[in-house]
Amino acid sequence: MDQYINDFISYLQEIKHSSKNTLQAYQNDLKKLLVFLDKQNITSISKISETSLNSYVLALEKEGLSPASVSRNIAAIKAFLLYLIKHQIITADPSERIKPPKVQKKTPQIIKSDLVNQLLLQPDTSTRKGIRDLAMLELLYATGIKVSELIAMKTSDINLSSRFITCGEPRERNIPFGKSAKLALAAYLEIREESFNKKHNDFLFLNASGEPLTRQGLWKILKAYAKKLGMEEINPNSIRHSFAAHLLENGADLSSVQEFLGHSDITTTQLYLTHSFKNSREVYMTAHPRA
Repeated sequence: MDQYINDFISYLQEIKHSSKNTLQAYQNDLKKLLVFLDKQNITSISKISETSLNSYVLALEKEGLSPASVSRNIAAIKAFLLYLIKHQIITADPSERIKPPKVQKKTPQIIKSDLVNQLLLQPDTSTRKGIRDLAMLELLYATGIKVSELIAMKTSDINLSSRFITCGEPRERNIPFGKSAKLALAAYLEIREESFNKKHNDFLFLNASGEPLTRQGLWKILKAYAKKLGMEEINPNSIRHSFAAHLLENGADLSSVQEFLGHSDITTTQLYLTHSFKNSREVYMTAHPRA
């Protein structure tokens, strides 16, 4: 079973471009599962059952692991088993009915729209790097996609004329984007081949060496621009959160935002309503003559 895990980690690294932290966490979690299964005399992938996985989850909880840590372990197992199904190593998913424990969700960090606009003014579009960076930031804010989805995106996933992208796995979704993102993407695509695509790569966003941009690379780019504005707490997820909150703030319905974000559970999307309500209250208290 060790080899299957190694193959899965290689797949995450080379195909999905997962971060080093994700790779390390998944590898540790899956190795820990193997130790448990070995003690249960389960040495074949085909012998893993829902019962054995439930026993493992109970063992993790008895160890005193936090709900968040248990959830991460379950996520690693589910991702691994889906990979095995996709590659026809197993035919059924024994983790299908295993639910992670409820984790108290933190209120998402939202950037005010005027600050987002300032952030989008930071890339120097007289340079090739600035043109690329603006396209990335515009696309992130225009669509609310995850960083992992952005760096995994291929040029074929962009439809400039109709202004939508296709992304997401296993739940594929089409997300529209606006004129600003279209202009930024068009400018980047004009210079992409000559300036970045030294290795004939079909990933959309590339670094100076012609390799697909990594999560760490994107984080450094964003952090540098945010630092100029004194926005020390920003991270790539902040843009996704802000996308959702600003849509709701301006009248978008919850189910549409859920679809854009790819949330399977609408209660996750409802977290953004808290910010929308707070902002509406601030506007009311400031604007109403008898507030």
